[in-house]
Amino acid sequence: MTTQPPASINSDERCLHEIPIALCVSVRCCFESNTASADESSSQPPRPNVLIFLSDDAGWGDYSRNGNMQVSTPHIDGIARGGVTLDRFFVCPVCAPTRAEFLTGRYHPRGGVRGVSTGQERLDLDERTVAEAFHAAGYATGAFGKWHNGSQWPYHPMARGFDEYFGHASGHWGEYFDAPLEENGRMIRSRGYIVDACTDRAIDFIERNNSKPFFCYVPFTTPHSPWAAPAANWKQFKDKPITQHATVTNQENIDETRCALAMIENQDANVGRVLAMLDKLKLTDNTIVLYFSDNGPNSARWNGGMKGRKGSTDEGGVRSTCFLRWPARLPAGHTVPQIAGAIDLLPTLTALAGVKRVGDKPLVPRPRIDPP
Repeated sequence: MTTQPPASINSDERCLHEIPIALCVSVRCCFESNTASADESSSQPPRPNVLIFLSDDAGWGDYSRNGNMQVSTPHIDGIARGGVTLDRFFVCPVCAPTRAEFLTGRYHPRGGVRGVSTGQERLDLDERTVAEAFHAAGYATGAFGKWHNGSQWPYHPMARGFDEYFGHASGHWGEYFDAPLEENGRMIRSRGYIVDACTDRAIDFIERNNSKPFFCYVPFTTPHSPWAAPAANWKQFKDKPITQHATVTNQENIDETRCALAMIENQDANVGRVLAMLDKLKLTDNTIVLYFSDNGPNSARWNGGMKGRKGSTDEGGVRSTCFLRWPARLPAGHTVPQIAGAIDLLPTLTALAGVKRVGDKPLVPRPRIDPP
């Protein structure tokens, strides 16, 4: 991926100061409402596990939950049905800045992330991450998939709070079948489709750490290009008529749309595999599950009629699906209508889990005072 972000996202003066307060208040109200009805005899409930799915280049319109009738995403949709939907959730137009905001709870230029390549994707070393916060609280931490905030040490995920890492640390990966991937600093040849392989490692991590709290980050590589889906998924879409089209119809490549949707269905199946393991280990009730995407769709395809796509600051380029589930504490089927964004996720997750944030840099931007 070599596309550079628009100049407008390199400004750290976005006037969204109220976002963290709005989201934390809304989710906290849900939390307190459900907590009030819980068994008050348990004064020290076990700390929740945290499981985060991040899609790569999936648009808001790539899910059946949001009205796409050409694709089936029952497992991802189920996170929303069983939890909270952040209806107006916004990210950055491209990958690395969104990931930096999720990791730090701060606007991406403040952490030195201003692009997606040539070192502009690297997160400044004096920034502290959400993984460091959970690690300091005694959680097992693992990341399995695409990193894209610095490939070399000390920018590497294992230098930023993760005990273990499997995937590719750079932004773009050219092989999706039997791909060379990194395993804790060592390159190995994986087997099978890249999303399946990374999901296998996430499931193994959860199984190995099921007796202690864990923070499991699964940043999928799809539907980012190259356009490559498993044969079984592609077979379902290769001749499928596309009946819902991009906002600007003459920009759409139908085969790219078919492949993106095939990749999304594969991703949904892998989400289902991880959730099934939580069920098997009886961890579902006390695991916070989060699902969102890093930017808008990477091709012109149906996106709810919104203008723009990846790389654009129009709504279609920056609005993302975001679902948050915690059966033990959050109500099912609740919708938060306030505007929220990737910067809100760190303070929300740490607040829900009762984990102290690491680092002392401000999360709320300081107001700009113009000279007289």
